[in-house]
Amino acid sequence: MAETFYISAYTTVFDRQVAINGEVVYLSEASSFATFVKEAVKNIQVDYPKFYKMDNLSKLTFTAGEYLLRNRTTVEDTAVILANRSGSLDTDSRHWETIQDETNYYPSPAIFVYTLANICVGELCIRHHLLAENVFFVSDGYDAKSLHAYAAYLLLSGKASRVLCGWVELFGEEYKAVMYTVERTGILPHTIEQIDQLFLI
Repeated sequence: MAETFYISAYTTVFDRQVAINGEVVYLSEASSFATFVKEAVKNIQVDYPKFYKMDNLSKLTFTAGEYLLRNRTTVEDTAVILANRSGSLDTDSRHWETIQDETNYYPSPAIFVYTLANICVGELCIRHHLLAENVFFVSDGYDAKSLHAYAAYLLLSGKASRVLCGWVELFGEEYKAVMYTVERTGILPHTIEQIDQLFLI
């Protein structure tokens, strides 16, 4: 009989609000993503100056991760599986703006460093000391079936004792993050159907 795993916690960030386990814990009236995400981090009194230097995708990932993992025991062998649709296109566009004018050609290293989508995973792992396997996929939608199987494999093989999974999509002012942790105990069964339900919230 296959071992059963559970979603131990989940968070969603979209439409100027943050929810944990289905309960809205922060709601903003901010008119822009940049203002909303800064306010959301200040709301939980996070002191992490590097946050303000990140690109917007990393800020979204960082914020969802902070709400999901705060007040929880650090598990260093936590694996991370994230995905989105746009990759780092939001930052790529900003980088392109700095190099398209040949008479004023000045590529910004601070922007260029974020022109890979998986950099947001690195920021998350550094912040929370997550040392297990990590990966970032780019696809049209969240592939619940494949990522469910991947998370189960990591737990069954002993490569991780917790897996942080999620979707972190951002382009311009459109954004949505859905993150959840999978472990041997939790609040919801880790099934494809349950994962799909998280995306309906």
